[in-house]
Amino acid sequence: MASDKKIALEVRNVNKSFRLPTEQASGIKQAFINRVRGVKGYTEQHVLKNISFKVEEGDFFGIVGRNGSGKSTLLKLISQIYVPDSGKIIVNGKLVPFIELGVGFNPELTGRENIYLNGALLGFSHEEVSAMYDEIVEFAELEEFMDQKLKNYSSGMQVRLAFSIAIKAEGSILVLDEVLAVGDEAFQRKCFQYFAHLKREKKTVILVTHSMDSVQQFCNKAILVDKKHKLEIGDPVDIAKIYRELNNNQTEKIVSEDNKSDYAEITATSKKTDKGIKFEISLKAMKEISDPVITFLINRDNGEIVYRWTSDEKIPHKIDLKTISNLVIEIENIFPNGIFDVQVGIKSRDRSKEYAIFNKATSFEIVNKGTYPSDIYWKPQEKFEYK
Repeated sequence: MASDKKIALEVRNVNKSFRLPTEQASGIKQAFINRVRGVKGYTEQHVLKNISFKVEEGDFFGIVGRNGSGKSTLLKLISQIYVPDSGKIIVNGKLVPFIELGVGFNPELTGRENIYLNGALLGFSHEEVSAMYDEIVEFAELEEFMDQKLKNYSSGMQVRLAFSIAIKAEGSILVLDEVLAVGDEAFQRKCFQYFAHLKREKKTVILVTHSMDSVQQFCNKAILVDKKHKLEIGDPVDIAKIYRELNNNQTEKIVSEDNKSDYAEITATSKKTDKGIKFEISLKAMKEISDPVITFLINRDNGEIVYRWTSDEKIPHKIDLKTISNLVIEIENIFPNGIFDVQVGIKSRDRSKEYAIFNKATSFEIVNKGTYPSDIYWKPQEKFEYK
């Protein structure tokens, strides 16, 4: 059945390739010899072949793919940074790309001065920037650094500042790169809250990411771009499953299928609090784990991820043998009616290794009666009702 929604973006039979130099002529004589021998001096790298899809107004549209699949090239084609070799890209509305953040920043100017400079590049007047200045600085969490020169900022601080300015730009189609989720946990949470706001407001959003959690949490449609796999377009849960299957051959799987691991033991308990739920997680390392990250997901029974947290930058780079770590995670009642599972895992920081994955550390069902959210009544693996 055809949709009656308007098309915000259409990519039609798009092809893109690049010329990579293979042999450089050192002079006219060498160039002549290369031509006689038929040596072009470059190879043709075909990045995208016959890519076609449509994004409707109000879609939160995910684009996923492994490194080298061409998704970043596709992102720049959509944003009109690159021009396709053939095919067509039709944009109906004002497109705001949140890539190449910080272009135009001057390292010799202060953070304050760069806000006005970057705001002007985005089309804001001096008065408009002044009116939103405090909000930008508060969101970036850089109040104490605004009078320092930008060259003294870390790369993360610069991206945070650029992102905080960029979200003030108005557009009917937003193109987001996953690099927006930068900084510590608190700032990442702000980024994802902004994503959730865009979804509630029915903004047309194109999200390019490696994170299947983000795809399942925010997107209503997704595509998989991969050189060795046909273009897949469909439900985010299905696309995430295909993406993970493609990565199975590249990721070192240390975890057995029955939730057992030689590397660690994990237990999770939960109890009701005044505002929501408190999860207490106990981790016992059986072997030394280098550069670990603890992951915590709450999944709905339809595969949708409703909450996630990772311990990046929060624990030491090594968990020694026999070390026991305890984590406490408290969240408010954010749940609609449904059945939920909790997944707890330990992975390497670059996500290339999975040491322990416990897919159902605990399960629960929630029934809301009356206004949602309400006070929570909770017990692991049991059904509780809200009044």
